[in-house]
Parts: sequence; C-alpha cells; structure tokens
Amino acid sequence: MASSRFVPDTGLTVRMTTVLFLLGGLFVALVVAMMYLFSDFWLLIGLAGIGVAFYQWWSSDTVAMRAMRAREVTPQEAPELHGMIDRLCALADMPKPRVGVADLAIPNAFATGRSPDRAVVCVTTGILGKLTPEELEAVLAHELSHVAHRDVLVMTLASSAGIVAGMLTRGAQFGALSRGRSNNNAGVAFLVALVVSLVVYAISFFLTRLLSRYRELSADRAGAYLTMKPAALASALQKITGEMSAIPQKDLRASKAMNAFFIAPAVKGVDLKTLTSTHPSLEQRLEQLARIQAELGRPEA
Repeated sequence: MASSRFVPDTGLTVRMTTVLFLLGGLFVALVVAMMYLFSDFWLLIGLAGIGVAFYQWWSSDTVAMRAMRAREVTPQEAPELHGMIDRLCALADMPKPRVGVADLAIPNAFATGRSPDRAVVCVTTGILGKLTPEELEAVLAHELSHVAHRDVLVMTLASSAGIVAGMLTRGAQFGALSRGRSNNNAGVAFLVALVVSLVVYAISFFLTRLLSRYRELSADRAGAYLTMKPAALASALQKITGEMSAIPQKDLRASKAMNAFFIAPAVKGVDLKTLTSTHPSLEQRLEQLARIQAELGRPEA
C-alpha cells in the first residue's frame, strides 16, 4: 500500500493480495490448459495472454479516459478543481495525480492509472453542477484514497482476467477449426477449453466484485477520516445516487463498463445487495459514515 496519511487498511491489502494471487493462478492454469490442448499454438496463446495483461496495465489510464470521453485539464482551465486536489494531496502527503473532466451528464467520478505517478482523478461535468464545494472535496478525497491504496491498479489487472479468458477461448476455437480435418478430437478439445475459460471468467467475475465492494467502503472510510467530514461524503453519495434516475438509460448503458471504477454505479432500479454488484448498498455506506461521524464527534476521554 502506498505511503500517505490516508488511514491504512490491512483488510484491503490482504484482499488485494489474495485476489491477485488467485487470479494469477487461474490465468496460469488457463494458459497451460490451452497450450496442452492446442500444442500447435502454445507460443501464440501464451504471448497473447501476456500481451493483453501488459496492455491493460500499461495503458489503463489512457483507455479509461478515452472510454469516458474525458480530457486532462490544466490549473488554468479548472482552478477550483485543481485547488481542491492540491489541498487534499498536501493533507494526505501524496503526489498529485493528473486531473481530468469528462463531458457527461452522469454525476460521477473515478480514478485510474497503473501507479500514483501515472494516476488520473476524473470528474464528470454532471457532478460539478450538482455538489457543493464541501461535497465535491469529499468525493475527491475518496478517489485519491483509491490512488494511495493502489487498488485502482489491482482492479485494472483483475478485470482483465475475463477479457484474457475470452481471447484465449477464441484462439482455441481457431485452433480447433484449423485442426478439424486432421484431428477428430479437435471439437472435444475446444469444448474442454471453453469450459475452462468460462470457469476462469466466472471466478474472476465474483472475485473482482467482492474486492470492488470492499474497496469502496475502504475509500469512503479513508476519505472521511482525511477530510474529517463524513457527513459531506454521505450527502454527496445520496445526491449522486438520486440523480441517476434522471439519466437516460442509453447513457447509463454507455458507461456500464466503468461502473467498478465509479464512486457510485451508473445504474437505477436495481438491488445493489446482489453478488453481482460492483458497490456496497447505499445504506451500508451511509451507516459506515454515520458511525465515523459519531466517532469524530465523541469527546476524547
């Protein structure tokens, strides 16, 4: 975990390490299975898997910014936004990330990047007009804690496992078809490869969801303790979640791929307590922030 004044979270560190270890093992098992079933293509399959994982890691900030139609802004273009991040970074004793703005009506914010030095904290134009300065600062503190805890990198790598599984399955299908004339077992080999890939995808899907929900609670907690204003973050979360009902469904669908990285998912009319949700329920988050508010308001013995 990065060194900063954000409240450390041993539980988050343990979960990130466990998820990376398990997904790494699954990834190796998948590649080995493909190499065994399709020995003629073992080098191509292995290199493809490594290449996708490296690309996800190296270009995570660029890909996310492009997906959200976001652009980096200078202090001259967004002085208030930069000023807030400057103050929070000084308070947290951490390097300042780049600052971005996405021209989207959806009120949201996210952080991305392979390291604190390459990180970007981005807000949408929709959130800038909805929150008070105190609420926006609380949201930015939440996002900066993701950068300091390095969970953005872990989520980026973890989310690539499903993509790699899909690519390797397509590669296996190509291998099966190309060998079909000379090998009657090619179809069976492809079915085995498909089952293995689906298992890897399913496991990676639920592991990333479990990690995503915990890291959001951790970021809420760390951001609230940094600003000492948990009520401001609670108010911001309520406004953001409430505004989702006014966003057209097509716009929400367009942003679906970034839900795991948003401070609040771009969804409406669903139960966020399900196993497939990327975030804890709003009730859970508000309850935690209320406990922190009570703790901070309690006089020292």
